[in-house]
Amino acid sequence: MTNSVLLRQKIDESGYKLAFVAAKCGLTYYGFLKKLNNETEFKASEMVILKGLLGLSDEERDEIFFYTESR
Repeated sequence: MTNSVLLRQKIDESGYKLAFVAAKCGLTYYGFLKKLNNETEFKASEMVILKGLLGLSDEERDEIFFYTESR
């Protein structure tokens, strides 16, 4: 499960529009939204692109893409 709140925050902080980020990942805007809303999963290649594009640290990457909710 993706920590969508944190990913959206990082995208907002970057100043990039969602459509731009989606295109950089090779996705349509709608396809990116499905991943952002946890309807589909991000591929490893998309994670690598987002890490570089958003300047994420390894810890931030893990917190976003390998997120598990505490129960």
